[in-house]
Amino acid sequence: EGVILIAATNRPDVLDPALMRPGRFDRQVIVSYPDINGREAILKVHARKKPLAPDVKLKTIAKTTAGFTGADLENLLNEAALLAARKNKKAITMEEIEEATIKVVVGAEKKTRVMSDKEKKLTAYHEAGHAICFHELATQDPVHEISIIPRGMAGGYTMPLPSEDKSYNSRTEMLEDIVVCLGGRVAEAIILDDISTGASNDIEKATKTARDMVTKYGMTKELGCICYGKDNSAVFLGRDMGHTQDYSERTAAKIDELILEIVNNAYDRAETILKDNIDKLHEVAAYLIKHEKMGGDDFEAVMNGTYVEPVEAEDAESEEDNANTAENKDNE
Repeated sequence: EGVILIAATNRPDVLDPALMRPGRFDRQVIVSYPDINGREAILKVHARKKPLAPDVKLKTIAKTTAGFTGADLENLLNEAALLAARKNKKAITMEEIEEATIKVVVGAEKKTRVMSDKEKKLTAYHEAGHAICFHELATQDPVHEISIIPRGMAGGYTMPLPSEDKSYNSRTEMLEDIVVCLGGRVAEAIILDDISTGASNDIEKATKTARDMVTKYGMTKELGCICYGKDNSAVFLGRDMGHTQDYSERTAAKIDELILEIVNNAYDRAETILKDNIDKLHEVAAYLIKHEKMGGDDFEAVMNGTYVEPVEAEDAESEEDNANTAENKDNE
């Protein structure tokens, strides 16, 4: 008597159904991803023994880490502490926090990898294509940073900054997600008149989103609000692994047709966006080729036509020398 049994799992779908019957575990508590207040509370716990600079605001970090789990947030602060230590800093600043956030999401930078000029140009236009599609589509989050430095498995990345926590995705958002995914491939085709293997992950994401729209979420008029196929990826006690096809071959052909139509329409839309902003595409790519990274503020300035290239020290000195020479000639 008086014994309370508590259990936790990340995979409730693979449990023996006998465990889930009434009287076994009387109460089930679903713990989802933390919201903004939850993330702030988690950050406070993990920041207790870490020296934080005055510019670090946990509320701000919580706002910019939508979709992070508790483990991700702990990892973020640990990575930021390591980065600060490597720079011989006494405290963690927002600079380390931002760098650690990108490291957690995308992976560590591979600065030792040398890219040829051809690869650099291809990656720059690819990421610029993604970024411009992000900017031009109403449902997409603003661009936080673009980089052509390889990280993790990626040759480069375009990182948006989520403006709010989302529980659901609308049909419009999903269609525009596919447009953004294909932006890099479209940019390669337009500028280089060729395509590369760099878009494989983008194509995989676009195809999955389109397939889910058709078979899982009932977002097409042709097939209606019906779920097609049952996912049996969970394996336990005699269940088969794979995907059960509970529809006819005729329906399967229609599903393939609709997926192709959604992806092709998204490709055409991405092509229109990039051709309408071809000057901006060249400008963003040129910036990336020169600097390798581009912050959200500079990207917005380029898109709004207000960006001015900062004058470097050597250029400033040469301009001053030229001005002095011209002034001396005038005096003579």
